[in-house]
Amino acid sequence: MNSIEEFVEKINEVVNTGQFGKLTLSKPRYKSNGLQNIFVRTVELKGQQKLSFNYRHKTKDLTKNFDPPEGFTEISSQLKEKFKHATLLTEEATYQLMINKKGKVTVTTSKPLETQVAATHDKEKIKRAPLDAPYLHQLGITSADGELIPKMADKYRQINKYLEIMDHQIEANVQKKELSLVDMGSGKGYLTFALYDFLWRIKGLDVGVTGIELRQELVDFCNEKAKVCGFEKLQFINQRIEDYTAKKIDILIALHACDTATDDALAKAIGAQADLIVCAPCCHKQVRQQVKGKTQEHPLLKYGIFQERHFEMVTDTIRALILEQHGYQSKVFEFVSNEHTRKNIMLIGAKSKQANSQDASEKISALKKEYHIDFQYLERLV
Repeated sequence: MNSIEEFVEKINEVVNTGQFGKLTLSKPRYKSNGLQNIFVRTVELKGQQKLSFNYRHKTKDLTKNFDPPEGFTEISSQLKEKFKHATLLTEEATYQLMINKKGKVTVTTSKPLETQVAATHDKEKIKRAPLDAPYLHQLGITSADGELIPKMADKYRQINKYLEIMDHQIEANVQKKELSLVDMGSGKGYLTFALYDFLWRIKGLDVGVTGIELRQELVDFCNEKAKVCGFEKLQFINQRIEDYTAKKIDILIALHACDTATDDALAKAIGAQADLIVCAPCCHKQVRQQVKGKTQEHPLLKYGIFQERHFEMVTDTIRALILEQHGYQSKVFEFVSNEHTRKNIMLIGAKSKQANSQDASEKISALKKEYHIDFQYLERLV
């Protein structure tokens, strides 16, 4: 290979044979337009293979998806006009293209970069949170070159685990191609951005996502980053959860909404008959305050720290049973390891005709009687 055309033909070949890992265009000929890199990878959208281009500028990222023939033409054009260096990662080799000041093209071949190729060929990671995704750079998780910033490694792992969970839950419980999703208590938006990008750009779904957040500075920050990323159906609004009035909610998410804000979010989901509810409960104060001064028979409840943890479990069990009362099948499991946070419970409710509302009601009554609980807040909301 000693020409751009031959290099592009090699890209065509490895894409068609399924050996393509990743292509990076670097060393721009001109710095005036602010374009620093282009990252190219393959994605599957609506059952068709596409070449996804992430154009990384100094102040913004843009993503475009091309049919393979159009993508190969775009690569050729970029190398002839704007970039002097390209790195192609495949399963069998790493190809480096370099163009000198006189326009001479040199292509070298070396052994595959195993760790990078493995990462790009791990289908789970490609489908969920690829390192060249524009939102990761905008939120400070990756550098301008698409490299993971070491101090953000835990957050990146959390994002991938979250997308894995959501992918499985949506596949199993939401049979729609057009989705309305609300994230109540979205914070800085790491997981909100990740899920929107995954569902829209990678899964090819028609999805609208609204993040609800009380801190105006975070709302402004996230809306600005969504605009930079070209996420037209991702928006953030400054509002209390209990004041949110939209009736169409297919998926509701509430991760660490504090104390009874979790119940407000669950009530909104039940009222909207959401297909899927994903909740990470936080700050279980309401029931604990209600039972202060009441004698508890169980010896575990003699000690304050054990009492606190025990009533967290009681509260979340009642929440899960209330979901079952209203036609959901519920499950509770760990989200992240205790190494990162003790608040690691995820409660999921999936709309189902098999939920046993009578059995759930009896269990709620038994729990309240055993622990001298007058009510759990969600009961009154629904």
